[in-house]
Amino acid sequence: MSGVRIERVVTSGTFSLDGGTWDVENNVWIVEDDDEAVVIDAAHDADAIVAAVGGRRLTAIVCTHGHDDHIGAAPALAERTGAPVLIHLEDRLLWKHTHPERAPDGYLSDMRRITVAGTELTVLSTPGHTPGAISLHSPDLGTVFTGDTLFAGGPGATGRSFSHFPTIVRSIRDRLLVLPPRTVVHTGHGASTTIGTEAPHLEEWIARGY
Repeated sequence: MSGVRIERVVTSGTFSLDGGTWDVENNVWIVEDDDEAVVIDAAHDADAIVAAVGGRRLTAIVCTHGHDDHIGAAPALAERTGAPVLIHLEDRLLWKHTHPERAPDGYLSDMRRITVAGTELTVLSTPGHTPGAISLHSPDLGTVFTGDTLFAGGPGATGRSFSHFPTIVRSIRDRLLVLPPRTVVHTGHGASTTIGTEAPHLEEWIARGY
């Protein structure tokens, strides 16, 4: 749609789960026009995200899932902008593990629509990486934001607590690979890809088990 843009901000920090800690770089996606914006995954660095949003009105902070590297900066960003933090109800325990003193402002459900700059982002429930993992699809923008559900080269990791490989495969097969092949996949880490690029490899992923 005219005037709507997608901006990527890469932030660095750590991801901690099951007693381990890893250094990671995260993609923070901002859907915006000149007046308003939505942030997808407030990772690590509220200052960098605020700077990217600039003077726009931030209408929502959407969390694709509850891992700490994707939600760590969400409360600080909400405090500075007044925007609500939204996450799927099934990831409330993961949220609480990172932010025990601060609840989300609302819970997402499948097919909920979030409007920004005159375009809609539709919530797709895509569990597997976590119980409440979601993707955000915008037909108008020809884009789906997949968090850690689908990457260039395969599914997100399922070797840690709260994850399940058969579930993420179902999510990818039934909710993501049915989108138009030209749909751009904006991921939680690393490079973007397209549905058409990834779809032929589903059986390979199933065979290898990750």
